[in-house]
Amino acid sequence: MAKELSRRDFLKGMAAGAMGIAAAGVLGSVEVPKAHADAIYTPGTYSATAKGIASDVKVTMTFSETEITDVIIDAAGETPELGGAAAPKLQEAILKAQGVDVDAVSGATVTSDAVKKAVADCISQASGKAVVVQEAAPVVSDWLGEAPEIAEADITETLDTEVLVVGCGTGGWIAAMTAAEEGTKVLVVEKAETPTKIKEDIGAINSKLQLESFDQYPEFKIDKIEALQDIVRYASGYVDSDLVKVWIDNSGETVDWLTDLLEGTGHWYMSLEGGVGDLNHPERDKAYATGHSPHPVDGKPDDVDLNSDMTEFVTSRGGEIRCNTCLVKLDQDADGKVTGIIAQDMKDEHYIRINASKGVIMATGGYASNGDMMLALQPQTMKMKINVPMGSKSDGAGIKAMLWAGGQMDPCHASMMFNRCSCLPTETAGYKTNGKWYWFGEQPFLKVNLKGQRFCNESGPYEFMLHSMYMQPNHTYVDIFDANCKQYAEQFDEVGCCRLFPFPNGALSNRGFDACWKEMTEGENSHLALGYLQKADTIAELAEKLNIPADELEKTVARYNVLCAKGEDEDYGKSAHRMTPVDTAPFYGIRTGAWHLTTLDGCRINTDMQVIREDGTPIEGLYATGDCTGGFFANNYPNLFTGLACGRTMTFGRRAAKIVAKK
Repeated sequence: MAKELSRRDFLKGMAAGAMGIAAAGVLGSVEVPKAHADAIYTPGTYSATAKGIASDVKVTMTFSETEITDVIIDAAGETPELGGAAAPKLQEAILKAQGVDVDAVSGATVTSDAVKKAVADCISQASGKAVVVQEAAPVVSDWLGEAPEIAEADITETLDTEVLVVGCGTGGWIAAMTAAEEGTKVLVVEKAETPTKIKEDIGAINSKLQLESFDQYPEFKIDKIEALQDIVRYASGYVDSDLVKVWIDNSGETVDWLTDLLEGTGHWYMSLEGGVGDLNHPERDKAYATGHSPHPVDGKPDDVDLNSDMTEFVTSRGGEIRCNTCLVKLDQDADGKVTGIIAQDMKDEHYIRINASKGVIMATGGYASNGDMMLALQPQTMKMKINVPMGSKSDGAGIKAMLWAGGQMDPCHASMMFNRCSCLPTETAGYKTNGKWYWFGEQPFLKVNLKGQRFCNESGPYEFMLHSMYMQPNHTYVDIFDANCKQYAEQFDEVGCCRLFPFPNGALSNRGFDACWKEMTEGENSHLALGYLQKADTIAELAEKLNIPADELEKTVARYNVLCAKGEDEDYGKSAHRMTPVDTAPFYGIRTGAWHLTTLDGCRINTDMQVIREDGTPIEGLYATGDCTGGFFANNYPNLFTGLACGRTMTFGRRAAKIVAKK
């Protein structure tokens, strides 16, 4: 039983952070007072807050002497379609259960856990008894389960189309636009209230922009066989080389088509992110100038964005985009051919049958927001990640639907992770930690483990750094840099999305150094003000603020500075132009972990984008692209091919639509 405390004693304990709760849907047992005839609550209204994934979640509860009479959850600061949407469901569940013992809402487990923690606090205040939230060990559930059975009588709406695209994001947009351009009747269904924006680093080989750059920048040329071999090597061979070749051979055309389409609106121009690093100091890992990004032209109307222009392209050609429509399962005939889907309207929850005479193209994304799938398939990722709002909201529904239909799952599970998340000096990485987004994290400054010791070459693919981190205590490391960090960041000559200065060919970077530095150091919500980034006049002081051994950090920095002066990394082989000393105060440090963008494993497809069974035969009528598909990545994301995942998704979405349209 919970130990009885005075309300004053209890609140003092709460202020000291005495309670804990698990995240990602793994919730502990909670001892709460049970309603009975005798008075167990002091009647009144009580409030409490707990940290969600993007904000503090506030719960206000009203009690009579014997029961909870009202629950109000304010999750306005959480992700609207996930945490925000979970609030009314949790309110109803808590009121019905008369306590905190309710299930987390799928896809919103961090918000759910924050709500439960705040509810426990309110019950404790009303009862005068401490509610102990005990963390339970993670339980690997049957994440796949069985396909739901929907009675015919419950299907109250039927729609007919030729091409059905499930999911309106990076792949869905391209598939829908291509299908509409091909003259087919296309319907796109999306479970969110609005379509997702496309990713804007688009990887391709031999686009017109690349070909035009070769005279001035011959180093941008890409040998297709070398690129193929590198991608296969990144995946340790766990890829379908023929699928990789589809991207290599067709991505240039896809980017050229999209460039013409977007520039034809008069609102956008496409640029090549031209940079392969310092040619005088080659890196261990080769970089490829594959990235392309659309940018607004001067004078673009404020009410126009990429989504509005792409919506106009689809709808002006007779296509339809229907949001708030959630996939339930695929429809199949007696021979196993996919004929459409069963969907559900997210507003009034009625079921819909959507028939697709030519085919269904799945573009539903991965399973990053599905805690059960992540714990079962990628436990190592869960130990490296830090929760932040930015990242995929996909819950694996499309992958599960394809598996129920007979599809084959990737043999290896992979994610796209960037070292762009931070936690407090009192915390460590892991899926139970809610932290702060940290774009600056990929700069190859000195990085040390929690013992204060350097442990690897800090320069390379993002996940190489994170995987090296996984081998260190608590799967967490610390970035260390000094007052000269802007000069050094420019000297690093980074490539891809982490570059903080214009590319050698003049293309704009995703973000600039000054914007990042301001975000980190200025204002009440900066990393510095909130205690994530630590600043000190000496290395020993910095170590103390970061909760790492001062003597070890001082030795590490001294050794590192000697190597920087030599211009040779005798310990781990980092390139000379990225060996920058830590010798000018003030000094900075921040604990760092993984930003988990999305999962990269899914159902296997062939080179015609058809989903395949375990025996390699295609499931007729079923096609797929993007993060719900497999066969292209394993072990890690090769980010030195800038925009590879996005370029793969767009190229495959376009190919799928062209093939289906010809049926």
